[in-house]
Amino acid sequence: MKADRLLSILLLLQTRGQVSASELAERLEVSVRTVYRDVEALSAAGVPVWAERGRHGGINLLPGYRTDVTGLTSDEARALFVLASQGAHDALGLGGAIGSALRKVMAALPAPHRPGAERTSERILVDPARWFRAASEAADLGELQRAVFADQRLALRYRHGGATAPSEYTVDPYGLVSKAGVWYLVADLDGAPRLFRADRVLAAAAGPEPVRRRAGLGLAELWAELRDQVEQRPLDVRVLVRIRHSRLDMFLRLHAGLLLAPPPEPADWTELEIGLPAVQAARLLLPFGADLEVLTPDSVRAELADAAREIAELYGAGPSSAGG
Repeated sequence: MKADRLLSILLLLQTRGQVSASELAERLEVSVRTVYRDVEALSAAGVPVWAERGRHGGINLLPGYRTDVTGLTSDEARALFVLASQGAHDALGLGGAIGSALRKVMAALPAPHRPGAERTSERILVDPARWFRAASEAADLGELQRAVFADQRLALRYRHGGATAPSEYTVDPYGLVSKAGVWYLVADLDGAPRLFRADRVLAAAAGPEPVRRRAGLGLAELWAELRDQVEQRPLDVRVLVRIRHSRLDMFLRLHAGLLLAPPPEPADWTELEIGLPAVQAARLLLPFGADLEVLTPDSVRAELADAAREIAELYGAGPSSAGG
């Protein structure tokens, strides 16, 4: 464990040059006293590292010092070759770079670790896109990426789902997130966190003003907050449904987030208690046809009955003309 810790300190210092003892202690989950002992051990081993006390001090590494030792364990080497999505790198213009980087890592690995890393890349494939949905592509992803890395405010022309006209925004970007094959821009709009789907960005331009981010907040924290807002939206309409056994698995894959209680043991017909954000949202149950019946409340049954009548009228009247 100490050897791993010493290597971690060395690699952090190679990247940053100077890091405070308290930050190293927090990252390595040890005491500050242990950090200072580790620094003494590195210095005794010939590494040009020293501790500088005081308010602006920290642990320092002689500028330009580098080590060629990767220090990777077998599991760490294998983990590098399990990449979440080649498409994500391609979307950022890094498709060629990731392949080149992995070849360099492979060449730098200790010989005993190389076969395991090669087998991992050949035997493990992760496809983040959901079934029957192509990964979204955004024409302005490059401009979004440039603004994010340049720490500049961003002017957006954005199309909301269902809106007839685009909206104009000036936002403070925190970063880009790929979720199930869809790219999102995480940004503050008037000081409040917002999500923007990259494939709905009609135009994006980085402005001259520097980004105005809230102190102490990073991309990971804001993404967690926004994701919770989406996944934990209020489900105010309680609905009791019964679903045919042959369709239960599909329903749970698509709508498990609507369940208000764990599903009972499957039967020919299984009753489920679900929540909907509004009565109108019941229409998302229509694809299950007669294999799913709403038992209560009456308002949701009426909503589905209205939807069924609209469909029956549409198809009962014959095909519409091309101009109509």
